[in-house]
Amino acid sequence: MKIFEIPCLEDNYSYLVIDESTKEAAAVDPVEAEKVVEAANQHGVVLKLVLTTHHHWDHAGGNDKMKQLVPGIEVYGGSLDNVRGCTHQLQNGDTLSLGSHLKILALHTPCHTKGHISYYITGKDGEDPAVFTGDTLFIAGCGKFFEGTAEQMYQSLCVTLGSLPKPTRVFCGHEYTVKNLQFALTVEPKNARIQQKLTWANGQRQAGLPTIPSTIEEEMETNPFMRVDLPELQGSIGCQSPVETLQEIRRMKDNWRG
Repeated sequence: MKIFEIPCLEDNYSYLVIDESTKEAAAVDPVEAEKVVEAANQHGVVLKLVLTTHHHWDHAGGNDKMKQLVPGIEVYGGSLDNVRGCTHQLQNGDTLSLGSHLKILALHTPCHTKGHISYYITGKDGEDPAVFTGDTLFIAGCGKFFEGTAEQMYQSLCVTLGSLPKPTRVFCGHEYTVKNLQFALTVEPKNARIQQKLTWANGQRQAGLPTIPSTIEEEMETNPFMRVDLPELQGSIGCQSPVETLQEIRRMKDNWRG
C-alpha cells in the first residue's frame, strides 16, 4: 500500500491510496479533482474509487468533477450523510476491496457530521494499516461537534478509533497539528510527549512538510480528546467522567484563541 497526500485548498488534505501490485487507486476526499487526477497520472495508477469521509463541501465538493474526469468511478459515502455525487452508500462495518491486497473497512464515526465515515485500510502482511479520519480525528485534536454529542465523539474517538491497532497510521482531513498541540499543552502542560511532538511539528511546517501521518499510539499519548479516560486528566479539568471531560475540553478549545 502506497499513500500520497495531496494538499488542497488552504489546509485540506486529499489522499491517493494505491495497491502497488495492480496500480489501482482510491482517492480520499478529492476536493480539487484536477489535482488528484494529475497525481494519479504522475504515479501511473488507475482511479477506481472515491472514499468520502463526510458531506462538507471541502471534502465532498470535488466528487461530481471526479465523475466527469474519470467516467465510471465509484463514489462512496456514509448512508446518513447525503454525500454529493455518491453512487454507493456505506453503513458501519461495510467492506470494500481495492486491487489485489487492499481491504477497506467503513467505520461510522459520527459527531462532526451524523454520517461521518472513517476508512480503515489494511494491505499485505507486515504492512502497517492506515485510517483516514476526515474531520473526526485530527492529529492532537478532533472535529467540532456540528451534528452530534460528546457521547458520540467519545464513542467515535476513544472506542471505535482508539481500539484500532496502535501502529495504525492516521491520515486526517486538515493540517491543524501545530495549533492542536499548542492547545494540548494548555490541557496537559507537563506532558513531555506533547512538547516533543510540537517541536517536531514546528520543524516540519517550517520546512514546508506535512505533519501527517500520526499513529493511533501517538494520539493516545498526545491527543487530549483521546486521553479523557485518564483519571488525572479528568481531575485536572474538574470533571467526573470521560464524556464530561471530552465535552469540557471541546468547550475550552472552541474558546481558545492561541
